[in-house]
Amino acid sequence: MLYLSQVLRRPVRDVEGRPVASIKDVIVRLGEDHPPVTGLVARHMRRDIFLPRTRVARFGETGAQLNFDLLDLRDFKRREGEVLLARDVLDKQLIDVDGKRVVRVNDVQLIEVAGEWRVTGADVSLQGLWRRLAPAGFYGSSRAVEVIDWADVGYLATDAATVRLKSSRDKLSRLHPVEIARLAESLSYRQGAEVVAALDDETAAETLEEMPDESQARIIGDMDKERAADILEWMSPDEAADVLGDLPEATAEDLLSRMEGEEKTDVAELLHYEDDTAGGLMTNEFITLPQGLTVGEALATLREMAETPNMIYYLYVVEREGSWKLSGVIALRSLILADPAAPLEHVMRDEFQHAHPDDSARDVAHKIAEYNLLALPVVDDLGEIAGIVTVDDAMELLLPKGWRQRLPRIF
Repeated sequence: MLYLSQVLRRPVRDVEGRPVASIKDVIVRLGEDHPPVTGLVARHMRRDIFLPRTRVARFGETGAQLNFDLLDLRDFKRREGEVLLARDVLDKQLIDVDGKRVVRVNDVQLIEVAGEWRVTGADVSLQGLWRRLAPAGFYGSSRAVEVIDWADVGYLATDAATVRLKSSRDKLSRLHPVEIARLAESLSYRQGAEVVAALDDETAAETLEEMPDESQARIIGDMDKERAADILEWMSPDEAADVLGDLPEATAEDLLSRMEGEEKTDVAELLHYEDDTAGGLMTNEFITLPQGLTVGEALATLREMAETPNMIYYLYVVEREGSWKLSGVIALRSLILADPAAPLEHVMRDEFQHAHPDDSARDVAHKIAEYNLLALPVVDDLGEIAGIVTVDDAMELLLPKGWRQRLPRIF
C-alpha cells in the first residue's frame, strides 16, 4: 500500500540508478471503481515531462526507476480524460456515497494489484493531512486513518473541466433524491449543478424538487435547454410551474415550448394562477372516477391506469365520464374496504372541505392543518375540480423556513 504524499517530489532514476527528475504528479483515468495509474508527471530541469507507466520499472516510497535511457523532453500536456491526483484530487471535495456526506481529500491511497498500481481510496482523516505536511515519524503518524473506498466516490468536485466521473450517475443513483439534494447543496453552486446534471432525467427532477426554489430555477435556467425541458417533464406539474415562474419570461416561454405531451399541457394550465393563491399552490395530478361506477369497477379502473400520481390518498368522484363536476370525495382506504358491489355514491362523502382557485394560499394551508387533511380539492365557480393542494405544499407555508426541508414529501 502506498499514499500519494509518499511519492510526490521523490526522485525518478534512470536504469543505472542516477536521479534524472522528480515526481510531480501521478496520472490516472477515472471511470473504473479503482482506476489504474497510467503515468507520471516528472520535473526535469524546470520542465514538466510525461513518463508513461510502461516505462516505469519500479514505483514506491523511494520514487520511481525507469526501464529505458531516453527521456521525452517535450512539455507535458494533459490529454482528454486524464486526472492528475495531486492537482485535481488533493484538497478537493468529494461525495462519499456510502457515508452520504461531502468530505475533503487529504491524501490518496494506491495499491499494487497484479503489477499494476490502482487508486483504491481517499484518505479524509486529519492523519492524511499530517502525512503530507509532517516528516516521517512525526507524532501521530501511526494513528488509524479513515479511507473512503474509491468505488464509493459519487462525485469529485475539481476545477479541471476535463475531469468527470463517468460512473457518477450509477453511484449517485444509489442515494435517495433527498440525500442527493442535501449533498449538492453542500457544494458550490457550480459543483451542485454538475451533480444534478450527472443524474438521469427522472432522478434529476426528483432531486431538484427537494432543493430550494432559487436553486431549482438557477440550475434549470443554466442547463442546456433541451435537457432542462426533459427534466421539467419529469417534475410534478406544480413544481415545474413554480420553476418556470421563477425564471425570466423569455426563458420560461422557451422551455415550455420545448416540453411535450400532457406534461406541457398540465404545466401550462398552472402558470395562469398567482403564486399566493390556491391555484398557484395546487397540482393537477389527481384521479377522478365517474359516479356511476361500483367500488369493484373503480378499483379495476385504478389498476388499468397507465400512470397515476406517486401517492394516492383521496379519489375525486365526478358526475360522469368526461366531466369535471365534483360530486364527492372518497379515501382510498375506504374504497379498498368497501363492498365491491356498492355504488361509489354510497361510499363517497358528498360534503367535504374545498377551496376556490383565488383563495389565499395561506388560508388554504390553515384549512388543511385545521381539518387534518392530506389534500384539499380546489373547485372553480362551475363546481369543477381544477386541482388539489397537498399537505406537504401547504405545510411549507406554515412551517418556519429552517424546518421546510425537513418535511417529508407525502405526494
